[in-house]
Amino acid sequence: MDVAQLLAEIDAELRAQGSPERAVQEKAYLKSRLDHYGVSVPAVRAVARKVAKRRPPLDREELLALVEALWVGTVYERRRVAVGLLELCGDRLQPADTGLLERLLRESQTWALVDELAAVVVGGLVERHSELGAVLDCWAGDADFWIRRSALLALLVPLRQGGGDFPRFSRYAEAMLEEKEFFIRKAIGWVLRDTARKRPDLVYAWLLPRAGRASGVTLREAVKPLTAEQAAAVLAAR
Repeated sequence: MDVAQLLAEIDAELRAQGSPERAVQEKAYLKSRLDHYGVSVPAVRAVARKVAKRRPPLDREELLALVEALWVGTVYERRRVAVGLLELCGDRLQPADTGLLERLLRESQTWALVDELAAVVVGGLVERHSELGAVLDCWAGDADFWIRRSALLALLVPLRQGGGDFPRFSRYAEAMLEEKEFFIRKAIGWVLRDTARKRPDLVYAWLLPRAGRASGVTLREAVKPLTAEQAAAVLAAR
């Protein structure tokens, strides 16, 4: 695979689908420091799918090289394609790749890149390699709130499906519950909300004695799937 040629093809396709008006709006909405072509999310995902379906398929080394090439520079949509490729080809990643993923998370500086990287890419890798829970333990205490948010969201998908490691999430959320950072408060509420869709009693039992410490943002998200009685009890306990 010629990385430079493929990068040029991806960039040309993104530019062709861009909209200057959308670029301005998106940059303002995301409060982004990156350059934007103004490509819609479905169109960016379509570009990533097209690359992921190439034959022969990208192997791990090619995937990582292309992701690195897409990430270099300041173009938001190229980074979105990189995230999409990691999501679509995540089965090729190995535990050693967590260093790269952590760097991408640190450099993302926006939920629009962090959340998919954390929940789908990192989360999938942790599901396949349980020993990486130790990495999440470190992230949960990191000084960078995007990394702390990533530790929470890496547990999201299996919890949403009715499984997952709720005790680990509980430890992280307990330590972060009184944080003032909006993106931490929102992430705790998000994981609790999605967990409660299948296990409302578990979330209710966890949240009720902690309602006085939780933010309104956290509680408003978390109680959405609970019964009216459970939600009222949690909100009254705040």
